[in-house]
Amino acid sequence: MKKLLPGVIAMAIVVVVSNILVQYPIGQWLTWGAFTYPFAFLVSELVNRFHGAPAARRVVFAGFLVGLICSLIGTQIMGEFGPLVTLRVAIASGVAFLVAQLLDVSVFDRLRRSAWWRAPFIGSFMGSTVDTLLFFSIAFSATLVWIEPSNDISWAIESVPLLGFGPEVPLWVSLGLADYCVKIAVDLIALMPFRAMVAKYATRMA
Repeated sequence: MKKLLPGVIAMAIVVVVSNILVQYPIGQWLTWGAFTYPFAFLVSELVNRFHGAPAARRVVFAGFLVGLICSLIGTQIMGEFGPLVTLRVAIASGVAFLVAQLLDVSVFDRLRRSAWWRAPFIGSFMGSTVDTLLFFSIAFSATLVWIEPSNDISWAIESVPLLGFGPEVPLWVSLGLADYCVKIAVDLIALMPFRAMVAKYATRMA
């Protein structure tokens, strides 16, 4: 377990920081949390590369538990429009994180012997896609209102032009698309530190 401690700490930091920064918007479509959350994929992928898929899954479960604690705390903090974290958002966040991260671990493990960039990029790309679809649909889709009938999501299902200039869609679709674009951009950027840290690790082990 000692060898996984750096990964567990790094994952916990990403999860906690992202849960805090998601409360701070950037413009109309994004929050600061959109820029930090994708680094969770980098953490699990580095653990996967250095210690294998089972170790990466343990780090993911540690991050999931930290996320649950953050959500629990958020439900007790009242903001301008109610609790900072609603039941739907808590469920959406937990389900999306766990499914997306475990998918990333599995995809990475299958591709670990291919070109150095393929496993981290394809794994994080697929994970980011599933994470976005699950989180925004569970948290804000009108079809899932039964999860928390008392939660007013009228603001999220209001029809607006996609990202301000496209066809009319529910607001949450624009929020999800903007978030997804940032995730993919960060996934690409994260290939550089991934490559550097793997090379440094290989040098130390030589």
